[in-house]
Parts: sequence; C-alpha cells; structure tokens
Amino acid sequence: MEWRKGRRSDNVVDARGEGGGGGGMRFGGGKGLGLGAILLIVGIGWLTGQDPLQILGQLTGQMEQQQQQAPSGAGNKAPAANDEQAQFVASILGDTEDTWKALFSQAGKQYRDPKLVLFSGQVNSACGFASAAVGPFYCPADQRVYLDMSFFREMETRFAAAGDFAQAYVIAHEIGHHVQTLLGVSAKVDAARRNGQRLEGDNGLLVRQELQADCLAGVWAYQAQQRLNWLEPGDVEEALNAANAIGDDRLQQKGQGRVVPDSFTHGTSAQRVRWFKAGFAQGDVNSCDTFSARSL
Repeated sequence: MEWRKGRRSDNVVDARGEGGGGGGMRFGGGKGLGLGAILLIVGIGWLTGQDPLQILGQLTGQMEQQQQQAPSGAGNKAPAANDEQAQFVASILGDTEDTWKALFSQAGKQYRDPKLVLFSGQVNSACGFASAAVGPFYCPADQRVYLDMSFFREMETRFAAAGDFAQAYVIAHEIGHHVQTLLGVSAKVDAARRNGQRLEGDNGLLVRQELQADCLAGVWAYQAQQRLNWLEPGDVEEALNAANAIGDDRLQQKGQGRVVPDSFTHGTSAQRVRWFKAGFAQGDVNSCDTFSARSL
C-alpha cells in the first residue's frame, strides 16, 4: 500500500506514555486522590459537621465530570514527524476525513472530524478507563478513536493478519463507528439498550452495528482507491484476512474451543468479510444497511 500518498491528518493525538498515571486511591478510572487529601477531607468534615463520605462523593463526581470533558492522556500533542508508524496512522485518518467529508457533502450533511488518540498500555476516555487488551475502540461520548499500536503487532503474531492495509482496515472500521454516531445509528442502538432490548447474539443489534462499520470501512477503501490509486497487489486480501481473523466464531473457537452464537457481538468471520466486500464493491453507503438485511 502506497500510504504516503495520503494527506496527513492533524487530528492524531499522541498520548503514549501518559496513560495510567497518578497514585493513591482511584475514582472513575482517572487520577486518584492521595491519602493526604482524603485525610484532609475527613478532617474538614469533622470540623464542619458534614459527612466526609458525602464530601468525597461530591468531589468524586466533579472529578469524573472533568475527566469526561478532558480525558486523561488525550491532549493535543502531535506525534513526531519521524515516527513512521504514527505518520501511517495520520495518513489513513487523513484520507478517511477526505472521503467522508465528500460523501457527507454529497448527501447534504456535514462531517465532523474525530480525534484519534495514540496511547500505550492504558487510557482514560469519556467512555471510561480501558487497557490495551480491549483493542482499538471508538468512544461516541468524546468522538475519539483510541489506538494502542501494539495491537498491530498482535494482529500479526496472534491472528496472522499482517500488512499495512490490514491495519488501515482496523482504523477505517473505528471511523465507521464515528460515521454511525454522526448519522444517528449509534443513538438508536443505545436507545434499544436502555429500553431493555437484548443486543447480543448472532442476529442482534450489536452484530449489525459492527458489520455496518465493516461495510463503511469498505466504502472508504473503494473511495480512497479511486482517488489515490494506492493499493498494491495483495492489499485487499490483507484486509479480508484481517476481517476473517477477528470474527466472533473464530475467536471463540480459538479461545474457548467452542462457538456460542448467543454471545456474538461482532459477527462471524464470513459475515465480516462479506460486509467489507459489500462496501468495497462500489463504495456506496446505501449498500451498508445491515439493520434491514434479512440475512447477514
């Protein structure tokens, strides 16, 4: 993949080395209150006749609100210009911005760029605290994608899914979730959750949401190729191999020796491949209506 043809996005935030700091007791996954601060609050409570636990609770709520507004390790530091892997991420992100701005404009809508936060080990987002073990994720609460690039090494060593276009597919899938947020899809799924609807399962809303993100990644891949002609022989196969490697059925079989369709959240390997290919076939967002599809 000739990824250097892509425009570098200015929306990559380098928070590597910043995650998980802070000592003392933790509240809400962020930087905690030290023991001295807690003892001081208890003393103030005794002097004023207030319940120290109530003071702590109020302070904790304020801290959590601040953390959501300004997540830990998610400032505005850009990655170094000589960091080739970070520049690769910036190139892919930049082209997703160009692609979705154009497609939204054609539909009479406005696209808002998300931020992509590079972290190492652990990070605090507006969706809560997360470790690298969860893999790349999108947080609709702050409209940011979070990526520990060690996941790319894991793709290669654990899932045998190597290649730069396989990595680009992962980024584009998470941007697909941002597109769903802007289009109101994510809000509808969340409303179903709040109403008590079960979302998991091989035909559930979570699977349909994830498969649509795969399809939207395919739409981006088609549009980017038409504009930049940057794919090389074998690149598409890399993306399909990655989609195949991280299907629910394959991961469950590998991890626990059996497949449990009732617990599916992302779709089978075959489904993930199918929907990426559906988006890549013509680059048409209308081909990505997984929620109305009778068969996934």
